[in-house]
Amino acid sequence: KLKIEGMMCNGCVNRVKNALESIEGISNIVVDLVSKTASFEVLNVSEKTIFEAIENLGFTCSKID
Repeated sequence: KLKIEGMMCNGCVNRVKNALESIEGISNIVVDLVSKTASFEVLNVSEKTIFEAIENLGFTCSKID
């Protein structure tokens, strides 16, 4: 689960979700605007790849334990 800063509207949510969907090995993606989080299942994807996909959209993210 990730905390994503900078999402302000459903368009932002859709951009994050589309970016995550484009990465093979990520499934069951849920992006929530209210809590500013994204949760998903990962299979053989590096944390760096995920962070870069989100940060390339202009958002910042951090891991939630």
